[in-house]
Amino acid sequence: MKFLDIVPFQSINNFLNHVCVGECAIQGKIEAYSCKHAGTDKKLSLSLEHEILDYLGRSSDSDPSSPFQFLSTRSSRKTLIYLILTLNQIYPDYDFSAVQAQNFFREEVWNSFKQIFETYLFETSKEWSEANGGSSFLENLYKILDEVIKLPECEIYSFNPDSDGDPFMEQGAIWSFSFFFYNRKLKRVVSFRCWCLSNLAADGFLTAGPYEEEDGDIFNDMDM
Repeated sequence: MKFLDIVPFQSINNFLNHVCVGECAIQGKIEAYSCKHAGTDKKLSLSLEHEILDYLGRSSDSDPSSPFQFLSTRSSRKTLIYLILTLNQIYPDYDFSAVQAQNFFREEVWNSFKQIFETYLFETSKEWSEANGGSSFLENLYKILDEVIKLPECEIYSFNPDSDGDPFMEQGAIWSFSFFFYNRKLKRVVSFRCWCLSNLAADGFLTAGPYEEEDGDIFNDMDM
């Protein structure tokens, strides 16, 4: 995955560098990646593909808990691999090659993302509006995303790791969310993630602990 320097993202990233909301600080990041393999991506991609095919060979499409119907198509397997590769780019100190597929959930519509955004970033949106002449944070985000990734053509995925597999929780985050916008035609992924820290944690008084992977079959209950 190749990082793409998207100029319109800079204003959002600068704003989300640190937004003080009461006793908490909201931070966030929006980034774009090309699905072009770089570095060790090709090797990891082949390894993940073989692991998925091996899993399918041991699974039954009659098992209601199996994601067989999704992973049996090459395009869906590629989607999973791209999302994992993107996570590895975002968090280079972590290894997501064994992430559980059930941690990815496909959102059907933009409104699903909008609901999460408005729930967690209500106060943050007010700060944006005050700093930007009354403009809407969500509307600005939508416009920029549409320019970069063409939202009507996108698949939207939320990433919901277990608490002990969430890099933000290791930093003392009160909450966090991560979304991926994937456009197959453009072969591009945009990551938008936010997290909330206490002001003590935001100022560096809390340190991150080691990342521990969870055992178990990574392809169970996948929703793609």
